[in-house]
Amino acid sequence: MNATMRRIDQVTNILAPLVVGQVMTLASNVAGCGFILGWNLVSLIVEFVFLSRVYHIVPELSLKLPLVEEKCYLERRNERKMSKGEISLRHLRGRTSQTPCLHRLHRLLGTCKEGWKTYYRQPVFLAGVGLAFLYTTVLGFDCITTGYAYTQGISGSLLSFLMGVSAMAGLLGTVLFTNLRKTYGLIKTGMISSCLHLSCLLLCVCSVFAPGSPMDLSMLKESNASDLGEMNGEGHTLLPDRSSIHWTNNTVLFENAPGGPAPESYMSIILLFLGVITARIGLWSFDLTVTQLLQENICESERGIVNGVQSSLNYMMDLLHFLMVISAPQPQHFGIFVIISVLFITAGHIMYFVYAWKAKRKQSLNA
Repeated sequence: MNATMRRIDQVTNILAPLVVGQVMTLASNVAGCGFILGWNLVSLIVEFVFLSRVYHIVPELSLKLPLVEEKCYLERRNERKMSKGEISLRHLRGRTSQTPCLHRLHRLLGTCKEGWKTYYRQPVFLAGVGLAFLYTTVLGFDCITTGYAYTQGISGSLLSFLMGVSAMAGLLGTVLFTNLRKTYGLIKTGMISSCLHLSCLLLCVCSVFAPGSPMDLSMLKESNASDLGEMNGEGHTLLPDRSSIHWTNNTVLFENAPGGPAPESYMSIILLFLGVITARIGLWSFDLTVTQLLQENICESERGIVNGVQSSLNYMMDLLHFLMVISAPQPQHFGIFVIISVLFITAGHIMYFVYAWKAKRKQSLNA
């Protein structure tokens, strides 16, 4: 089911650039944005109807916890509290003297703390953290990578085509996941996917040092926060200012702005996108593997808590790569972010291999 849903997602990623691109070509960028807005409003209604239908079809969703699991869950919580010692009378008086706002804040922090503790106790903790590390990357079709591609002379139509090809590679990743799992099992599927993902990303590392790469380490010494959208002293073209850019969810559309001067060689940008696109096969296969592990190895009473913490961790790591780009926004710095991204991804896959080693060792001991 996970793979099927991901295939639907990848098919929409193939069709979306084609449809929106046609609307923007035949009409205008504003019409394309209006089309996206209307489509999201209609989708919101459809999603609400379907979620409501699922909620009523499955009565168990209306129950907070099954009685047996709720009893076990409460017993575990009580045991953890008793192991820490009884709460002192002074602490109780301090809590009663708190204002309602502080009391709510205290409860919120306590809930977050319990959620992270629950997440840390899971046997698939390392696999989940490894997946989160994969979010700290510029090696994807987000606004950062597409903005960099524009500065390297890549046209918007070619970028839309590459996005469709990338989605097709992700579709192949879902097919690869189902076939590998049937043949080798879930844990080995993750290991194979990790190796495939990293081997493809080596092309991106090679692109940093290939002919046509704009990487210039001396640019780090200069103050660049106020130079965005201008020409520096050496004649390098930086990203246009925000007034000339339409920001969308997955790409950047430039209005009446040049795509950037043609580089001396296209070898660097070719290697970059070749690595990004082929890496999607291993990436989505690995993502499905970890998702499946989280679903199969976490008891139902704690599944919602763990998934919530996992999503928070994913977004935190995703935010990190945006902060890095804010600190050094010029195209000459992009090569550094490519190397940092590969290092984060490698660390994430190492965490998964450690988890796999522990899981296999536990299985052999139990056998």
